[in-house]
Amino acid sequence: MEASIPEQVIQPLLLASDSSHSLDECLQFLIEASKTDSGRSDLASKADILPSILALLQLLPYPSSRHHLNLSLKVLRNLCAGETRNQEAFVDHNGSLVISELLDSAIGDAETVRFGLQVLANVVVMGENRQRDVWLRFFPERFLAIAKVRRLETCDPLCMILYVCFDGSSEIASQLSSDEGLNIIAETMRAVGSVEYYWLKLLVSRLCVEGDCFPGLFSKLANHKDSTFTSEHAFLLSMVSDIVNERLKEVSIPKDTAHFVLGLLSQSVQVFDFASAETSELPTGSAVIDVMGYSLVVIRDACAGGSIEELKNDSGGGNVDMLLSSGLIELLLDLLRKLEPPTTIKKALKQSPSSGKPCPYRGFRRDIVAAIGNCSYRRKEVQDEIRERDGLLLMLQQCVTDDENPFLREWGLWCVRNLLEGNEENQKVVAELEMQGSVDVPQLREIGLRVEIDPLTSRPKLVNDTT
Repeated sequence: MEASIPEQVIQPLLLASDSSHSLDECLQFLIEASKTDSGRSDLASKADILPSILALLQLLPYPSSRHHLNLSLKVLRNLCAGETRNQEAFVDHNGSLVISELLDSAIGDAETVRFGLQVLANVVVMGENRQRDVWLRFFPERFLAIAKVRRLETCDPLCMILYVCFDGSSEIASQLSSDEGLNIIAETMRAVGSVEYYWLKLLVSRLCVEGDCFPGLFSKLANHKDSTFTSEHAFLLSMVSDIVNERLKEVSIPKDTAHFVLGLLSQSVQVFDFASAETSELPTGSAVIDVMGYSLVVIRDACAGGSIEELKNDSGGGNVDMLLSSGLIELLLDLLRKLEPPTTIKKALKQSPSSGKPCPYRGFRRDIVAAIGNCSYRRKEVQDEIRERDGLLLMLQQCVTDDENPFLREWGLWCVRNLLEGNEENQKVVAELEMQGSVDVPQLREIGLRVEIDPLTSRPKLVNDTT
């Protein structure tokens, strides 16, 4: 094989490696030499090294020369790592064409594909011209074919290439946000299962949290043979949930996305029978429960913040307004009423098992209460709606500990404080409930309130506790 390689191709490589040994030893030497900045710089000064590697990739047949092809790709990958002269030589000598033709032949070979993607990843990080060169050669057909390999080892470099190109060009960003681009992301998500790769999460953040691609991408993850939710649906929602929570003060999800997620919550509630429950927190492994839970958590965090008046110039305020007008409070109260009482109340009642349903996952009740608490923060219309829907007593009953809902008591107190703050009608209802013995809420003192009789009206009222 080596005898068939033209001398003008192999001679520069042998000279650079200061060796007259085999091609295998020569490539191994170049791999090691190109691992350091000084080594890459030295090899870049030898203008014929990178073109010779590209020529070698074209000459060696796949799969019979797979071993030497992979070694050559490793050399090329290292040469292009942060070395401008080598990256420019790669573009000048049609490196993208060479890699694309090789990967076409080796598309089912995850290792060779991974090395090829690593080469491209090291090229695209250095500017729009290099990104465009790779993008024009690979988008959409070749990127889609690579994504369909569905191997974990190819996903991260593929997502890095997609993200860097997306980030570097508005034209490329538009193409990746298109139907063809979302097909690539969907196939990538099917490959990774539930493994949260760094570059994939960055892509999801830009496309689905900052951008408006969530509904489109979610739809592409459907199983057309089955109308129920898939594990990929749950995985996408879990990533969006994590991103929204991590960037709570930085970004607000688009209004269409918030509305879509509310629809998912409503749909999952209708699909799930609430007859069974998981004892674990999210993710539970059940697609419908995880879609329900992560949708609820996204809504909880989307509703966090100040009042609508304070947020009226921000899309976050618009999201809350839209969610409230779409029946969010009614849905959340109905869910809470569907559940059996918290464990503290069940023990105190000492009664036969409740007709209520168990929480579908550990923390479900807490997440509902947290969402209501966030919605009611300085929003009088929410405070009033909960009172008008006879929800105040229900919310007071959440100010207790619950074995299946860590921190329920803390979220319950936060919620009740928000429901009572600045709302005399709600304060009056709660005061009368306690005086009638309908509810005993010693926790009111923890939020600075106590009940006393108004000397003018002889009716109970809540006042600030100064004792």
